[in-house]
Amino acid sequence: MMIKRCTWADSSELLGMYHKGEWGIPLHDDQRLLEMLILEGKSCGLSWELILKKRKHIKKVFDDFNPDILIKYDDTKINALLNDPGIIRSRLKILAVIENAKAYLRIKEHRSFDDFLWEYVGYKTITNETSEIITKNEISDKLSKDLKKLGFKFIGSTIIYSFMQAVGMVNDHDRDCIFNPEYDS
Repeated sequence: MMIKRCTWADSSELLGMYHKGEWGIPLHDDQRLLEMLILEGKSCGLSWELILKKRKHIKKVFDDFNPDILIKYDDTKINALLNDPGIIRSRLKILAVIENAKAYLRIKEHRSFDDFLWEYVGYKTITNETSEIITKNEISDKLSKDLKKLGFKFIGSTIIYSFMQAVGMVNDHDRDCIFNPEYDS
C-alpha cells in the first residue's frame, strides 16, 4: 500500500521533503517563526519551491535572520544583497526584512513572538474540515491587519494564511494525507 500525502507535495522531491519534515508541524521557536514569516513574504509573487531552493543561501546572507543584526543593515549591506543572485533581489523585500526585524523586536519587549502569534488560534492548531482550498480566513485577515499596525511588511492575509499552514497553526493536509489527523489507513 502506498502512503498518501498532500497532492502538492508530489510535484517535486524538495516539496515532498518539506511536507514530510516541516510543513504543518507546530513551530514555537520565536526566531524560526520570524524566519518563516520573512520567507513567506519573500515568496510573494513567486513559488514556494523557489524559496526553498534559495533558502539556505538566503538564511546565510541574512545572518540567520538574527533580528539584532538585521536591524543594523545599512545601504552598503542592502546594495550587496541587491547584487546577490542567490536571493530574491527586490529592494522592497529586503527593506521589509529590516522592518520586520524591528517590529519583531518591539513585540519581544513585551512577550514572546510565539505567544503573540499562537494566541490568534487559541494556542492550538486549527484543523479545517473542508476539502476546499483555502487561501485566507478571518484569522489571517485579523493577524495580517494587526501585524501591519505593528510595522510588518509583506504580510497580506494570503501570505499570513500560508505562514499559518507552514508553522502548524492551521492543518490543511489533504483528507487522505498520512499527516492529516483525520487520516484513516
